[in-house]
Amino acid sequence: MSRTIKLGASLACANLKNVEADIRQLDGAQIDYFHFDMMDGWFVPNFGLDFSMLAAVRELSATPVMCHLMLEEPERYIDRTASFGVASIAIHVEATHHVQRALQQIRAAGVKAGIALNPATPISALHYILDDVDLITVMTVNPGFAGQALVPSTVRKLADVRKLLDDAGCRHVEIEVDGNVSFENIPSMVASGATMLVGGTSSIFSKKHTIPNAVAAVRALVESRAII
Repeated sequence: MSRTIKLGASLACANLKNVEADIRQLDGAQIDYFHFDMMDGWFVPNFGLDFSMLAAVRELSATPVMCHLMLEEPERYIDRTASFGVASIAIHVEATHHVQRALQQIRAAGVKAGIALNPATPISALHYILDDVDLITVMTVNPGFAGQALVPSTVRKLADVRKLLDDAGCRHVEIEVDGNVSFENIPSMVASGATMLVGGTSSIFSKKHTIPNAVAAVRALVESRAII
């Protein structure tokens, strides 16, 4: 069965000196969603976008926003994040003592619930929470910084997650891939079962392309499964 591939733009990779211009270009290119990284400098060794930026993005655009909470005790921030009308919130398995409770909190706030897996997080972590998730974010780099090289084993991990979902009758659950989603890597990522692609510095925000041309190139690549 064919699957629709959604293309997201990682706003952490946008030109922060002129985010509005990038958002306008992304909307003009009909990007499917914005991927919004929030970091606390503790769960990952970096700081990301914040609530004031999220408010600005929601004011500038009606494009759906997927918030990726790369921070400890995400349950402290779920309700506030949801209050901005985001489409989905993803948390990390290791970031909370009670994963299922946090996922239920996300859904109770009227938002789709996601779980994020770091490269070394085993997919066995999914076995008892599949009823509580709407999407799975497979990290193909260690979270916290843009521009990293792909961890090779994570492409196989994508295929393993796809099989797990299919075998469990959960084909409706989206698989988002985040990390070095480059023109070179996209074909194997899609072939392995990814349904959501987070475009960053190696594709949508590549210095070799304008944003509209990069978005068009990724869409053509997904449709043709060819490498450009």
